[in-house]
Amino acid sequence: MAESMQSLDQLSTLKPVAAEAPKYVQKLDKQGRAYATGKRKNAVARVWIKPGGGKIVVNTRPVEVFFARPVLRMLIQQPLVASNRNGQYDVVCSVSGGGLSGQAGAVRHGISKALTYFEPELRSVLKRGGFLTRDSRVVERKKYGKAKARRSFQFSKR
Repeated sequence: MAESMQSLDQLSTLKPVAAEAPKYVQKLDKQGRAYATGKRKNAVARVWIKPGGGKIVVNTRPVEVFFARPVLRMLIQQPLVASNRNGQYDVVCSVSGGGLSGQAGAVRHGISKALTYFEPELRSVLKRGGFLTRDSRVVERKKYGKAKARRSFQFSKR
């Protein structure tokens, strides 16, 4: 407020400066793919998506072989289903660390981020679904003098 106000009536004439929403641009590599890194627990997934027939490959194996449980395959498909892009993108990802559940969550996070890089207008849909938020819960470390992270050794009076 550079100029000073003389009365409260002049206050209504001031217009607040509206902050513009950030513009997201498409990020593609030389092959026309979008790349993103997804993380969950101790698992890290590197994900590339490109337009195609909907084939998903995880660590050079089909998703049906790598993630045998239907719940994990459904978890991976969630961002594509939420954005109505199921069967429109080929997904290639390499995942390491953690267990199967953490790896599936990491792939889901990576697919969501890669979708926003490929189609920035999908960001609001995926953000509303909670797919872009990195779930930061990890296993608590073991402390000395304890059996596990918090569990004490069994107490014995004698």
